[in-house]
Amino acid sequence: MQFSVTTDSPATRATGCVILPLFENGPLAAATQSVDESCGGVLGRLVESGDASAMPGRTRLLPGLEGIAAERVLLTGCGKEDAFNAKALNGAVAAAAQALGETGVTDATSYLTRGGAAGVDAYYAARITVAAASGALYRFDELKSDAPENAKLSRFAIAAGASGDASEAERGATHGQAIASGVSLARDLGNRPPNVCTPSHLADEARALAERFGRLETEVLDEDEMQNLGMGALLSVTNGAEEPARLIVMQYRGADDKTAPVAICGKGITFDTGGISIKPSAKMDEMKFDMCGAASVLGAMAAIGELQPPINVVGVVPACENMPGGRATRPGDIVTSMSGKTVEVLNTDAEGRLILCDAMTFASRYEPRYLLDVATLTGACVVAVGHLYTGLFANDEDLAADLMEAGKRSLDPAWRLPVDDEYGEGLRSNFADFANIGGRFAGASVAAQFLSRFVDGTPWAHLDIAGAAWHPSGKQKGATGRPVPLLVDFLLNLK
Repeated sequence: MQFSVTTDSPATRATGCVILPLFENGPLAAATQSVDESCGGVLGRLVESGDASAMPGRTRLLPGLEGIAAERVLLTGCGKEDAFNAKALNGAVAAAAQALGETGVTDATSYLTRGGAAGVDAYYAARITVAAASGALYRFDELKSDAPENAKLSRFAIAAGASGDASEAERGATHGQAIASGVSLARDLGNRPPNVCTPSHLADEARALAERFGRLETEVLDEDEMQNLGMGALLSVTNGAEEPARLIVMQYRGADDKTAPVAICGKGITFDTGGISIKPSAKMDEMKFDMCGAASVLGAMAAIGELQPPINVVGVVPACENMPGGRATRPGDIVTSMSGKTVEVLNTDAEGRLILCDAMTFASRYEPRYLLDVATLTGACVVAVGHLYTGLFANDEDLAADLMEAGKRSLDPAWRLPVDDEYGEGLRSNFADFANIGGRFAGASVAAQFLSRFVDGTPWAHLDIAGAAWHPSGKQKGATGRPVPLLVDFLLNLK
């Protein structure tokens, strides 16, 4: 979908549809009032009669009103005006886009932010609008033989006020489009079945991004190269799989070589049976989403490649399957990581931390300013924060604060959880440096503690997206593309 910014009046805007806000318990918003006056008070009468609702998520489509240039008007409920913040704006735009997606409208102009939103400037209003509209119209139909017709809405304009606001709105729309494209890529990768989205498929997608964007390079290491690097932890996970593992290394160079990069590692288990510690069969199909950390790294790198900011970023994706088999790692096996530390594998279903620890050691070679990892790592994190938040663990207060702020700005929230040294006590092993699992409690913090042992003093954050990465049921079942918005916002606002 193409996005643009306009300063046209809603009454004179020539478009397929103008999207206007309705607020509860108050006068009509300025944009809505302008159209109402031009069409003889029709909108006001609809509100007074109760035939148009200001409740959040409600819409009313009106065709062919006399006195205005637009072919249609979509009244969109926005709730209480004093509570119309970024989250409410996101919901209103999504509701409007969904409503129009079910019609023959091909272009629309949104005036939902013309009067502003609480705590949201022109830049973020436009960015949120683009992300919300794109997300609402996302469909994954590429493998359906009789896919429904895509929404016809293909052009979407955002109304801004003064010329200065228009300039900022254009910048926000540009950033929003890049983020939305990255989110869509991450969702596509997550939604593809495991017989399609293999480690080699992820590698091909990463190579395609390097061909598409300047300053972005991709290198793919095979199992022999990983063996030569001493990646015994990562390779122990792929022992039972027929699909070969890949280590995908993406480098975006937007600054000089003296500028330390941000390194982001993404867990890429393209299917997770649990290995010898096999999972229950119920909902095992959802384990295709165990590579959503990898998908988010590719999505973030795609957005950065499109926007070309003056920073350096390294994305590292360890990609493999975790399968049972005659060569599969057994509970009790001891493996040697790339760092030289040995790990007793007490549970082969705690495999994400094994591939990540070698990826993090590899990423440390780039002497990063910050080291981030993103993973669908623990069910314990889902129990702790559900599907609303990403679990955030960090060894650096400033880094944690910046990531939290990025989550708030991008409506991709994270919640900080503890990673104290005491959580590592359960990892003690009589036979290796430590084990890959601890006791029954605080599983998300124990897993983060495991990863922290491979950081070596670099400011580090671990994003556990086990709850945030996909919707488990309903019409929205599938990958969410999170935390691409958080990651890109963080990278664009590096201090």
